[in-house]
Amino acid sequence: MSRTSNQTNGDVIRDFLSVADLLKEPQLAQLYAYLARDGDATVKEVMAALELPQGTAYTFVNRLVDAGILEVTTDEQPRTYAAHDIDLTVTDADGTHEYTITPALIDAVARRTTDDDIDTYIDRNGVAGLAMALTYAVDRERGEVTHRSMARDLEISPLAAEIVLQALRPVVHEHFDVEESGGSLADIDGIDRNADDT
Repeated sequence: MSRTSNQTNGDVIRDFLSVADLLKEPQLAQLYAYLARDGDATVKEVMAALELPQGTAYTFVNRLVDAGILEVTTDEQPRTYAAHDIDLTVTDADGTHEYTITPALIDAVARRTTDDDIDTYIDRNGVAGLAMALTYAVDRERGEVTHRSMARDLEISPLAAEIVLQALRPVVHEHFDVEESGGSLADIDGIDRNADDT
C-alpha cells in the first residue's frame, strides 16, 4: 500500500482513511499487526491468537479486506488472509512534521490495549507523537541517541522519554534489524541503580 507522488489524491485519501481506522481502533490494529508479523492465517487462527469472539473476528477481517488492507490468499475453505504492507507518509497541516505509517507503528498502536505506558503516551502526544517516539526508539536501540536527546528534541521529560522508549523496545526488535544496546530506567538520574542489589 505504498503511495508515491504520481498517484491520484483520491487513492491516497482512500488509503489514508483506511489506515486511520487502524490507528483509531487498537483491536483492528492488533489484527493487522498479527497478520503482518505472522503471515497468512484463517479467521479461526486469528480468533485463537487474539482471543476474539467469532463474530468480532469476521467483522474485523471483512472490514480490513473491504478497506484493501487485508487480502484473501486462498478461495477454498477455510480462507486465509494476509496483510498488505503499509508505508504511508503523512505531513501535519503546517508542514513542520512528517511521519510514516508502517506496520511497526500500527503494531505499537495495537499495544495500547495491553501496555499502559504506550496508551498514556498516545493520550498525551497522539499517534504522530508515538511515530516520532518509535523513530527515536529505533535510533536508541542502535546506540545513536539517548533518552535525554529525545526528551530535549520533543520537549518532554527525560522520564517520559525513557518510559516510552522501554515500552517500544519489543516493537523495535520485532520489526527492525537491531541489536540490543539501549539503556534502562536505571540510567536516569535520580533512580537508585543499586536498588536490585538488596
